[in-house]
Amino acid sequence: MPSRAATLITAARNAAVDPGVEGSTTWVNPLDQAFNRQVASLVRLGYPALAGMEAADFEALCEPLRTVAHAAVPGPFRAATRSWLPFVLVVSGELVRAEEIVPLLTLAGRADAGTVDRNHGEDGLAPYRPLPVLNLPHAGVYLLTDIERGEEFRGIRPADALPAILERGRTPLTIHEGIAVVTHHPEILEKNNCFMLSGSRRGDRRVPAMWISGRAPKLGWCWEGNPHTWLGTASAAARHA
Repeated sequence: MPSRAATLITAARNAAVDPGVEGSTTWVNPLDQAFNRQVASLVRLGYPALAGMEAADFEALCEPLRTVAHAAVPGPFRAATRSWLPFVLVVSGELVRAEEIVPLLTLAGRADAGTVDRNHGEDGLAPYRPLPVLNLPHAGVYLLTDIERGEEFRGIRPADALPAILERGRTPLTIHEGIAVVTHHPEILEKNNCFMLSGSRRGDRRVPAMWISGRAPKLGWCWEGNPHTWLGTASAAARHA
């Protein structure tokens, strides 16, 4: 017999609604609703196949992070806003390449697929690596908590925003983490409110960024010394695996 968690995830995936919605006889903790929704979304988008896994195995890989989320996310649970998220499930580069999942991104209410800016060069996103100071978990899936879009850093050079973020005990986002944020909460990416992903670098002055091009998300880059009025620098409190 499937577990209650597996049943809730399957229901969310098949019905494309949150478990515990009006009319249901089962109350589900809001954090569990958010967790179920994120797992179901990853399955619907085809992440298990990209990782070479069956959907059930992928769900099982994610499931231990539910307990981690309950321990790491302070209560009472606060719902996401357009500029702040309590947590996201991040599928790391150990399972999927960034180039494979950027096209799965869309803006809120749109269907146009995300793109990788061709100005990254013929090597694409491959040269980017997480900053060593971040100590990313060695895990195929992990939890990122207390995420800020970082609009306060609009108009501030990425080179200046990064030290400020680190001094607060927070962490900049990597490319895979930025993809996760927009995957689970596409509404966070808005006109004049896009963000740098300063946690990934390629050994030069380029800093990757997530913005809007046409009607879709685009993963591009900007120089670390150039401020932009429409680009902040995203950050999070912690990673958990």
